[in-house]
Amino acid sequence: MMTADTKIACFIRYEIDPFKVEAFQHYAQVWGQAIPACGADLFGYFAPYEGSATTAYGVYTLPNLAAYEEYRARLRDSALGRENYQFAKREQFIRREDRIFLRLASAPHAGLIKP
Repeated sequence: MMTADTKIACFIRYEIDPFKVEAFQHYAQVWGQAIPACGADLFGYFAPYEGSATTAYGVYTLPNLAAYEEYRARLRDSALGRENYQFAKREQFIRREDRIFLRLASAPHAGLIKP
């Protein structure tokens, strides 16, 4: 059931060059500053650790698709955003990028039980 506080999550799946993981990590750290500054709630960027050396993710939330379009415009206009796009273009560590929007279906969640 959708409620007034339901958000959408943008999941970005990246296929990256396995020899340029450090470049992706730099890219992710810059988004760690730029994305929240432009109005999205960043969950995080995730680089390869174990298993696939070419798959990475970015995840953030927004209230709706209209807010996403406003956020993207702010990101395009921000100096940090433009610099990061140019960095990715110059270094060519991203081979493919797929974006999907999902909504949380499992809430409300139970509290975490720690052993």
